[in-house]
Amino acid sequence: MVLILALPPVGLRGQQAQSASSANSRFTAPVVTDTGNLRGPRQPIFFRHDIHANQDQIPCMYCHYSASIASEPGIPSLQTCIGCHQLVGGSTESHQAEIKKVRDAWRERKPPEWIRIHALPGFVRFPHMRHIKALGTNSCVSCHGDVNTMPQVYQASTLKMGWCVRCHVQNKVSRDCSVCHY
Repeated sequence: MVLILALPPVGLRGQQAQSASSANSRFTAPVVTDTGNLRGPRQPIFFRHDIHANQDQIPCMYCHYSASIASEPGIPSLQTCIGCHQLVGGSTESHQAEIKKVRDAWRERKPPEWIRIHALPGFVRFPHMRHIKALGTNSCVSCHGDVNTMPQVYQASTLKMGWCVRCHVQNKVSRDCSVCHY
């Protein structure tokens, strides 16, 4: 088996990405010593979106690449994680402990059993690819909230019908029932 390594710019340089404005205004994720008070479910690996997406400036579509081509993109594969974390070991003891879980899962060929956060009823279809095409690759925040500021991801929007219809009205797209219910 051949593993092709394609790191985002931060991983290639072995450092954190610099903000376009200046290093002084760059976001630094807060230190989290107690995850018990964080919103959202506790995951098998404490994955920090605020570090990956904000501090390190890795675009959503780097890990969630299938969102632009699939109806149900799901969770990134463990191979995506290990692509960076075979080299990036973490800057603190707690980060190193979580990255060790990623490396152990890779070695044991046993991906973590993540707890789903954003779920719709079975009678609703949400083709991610259509939404990315219509709203752009930075539109994830519309439904998922500002995950780049979340130490632990939680469901920020209700994802109920009225909430979805309001978005369709604002973006002047179809409100035909068969668009989401098929």
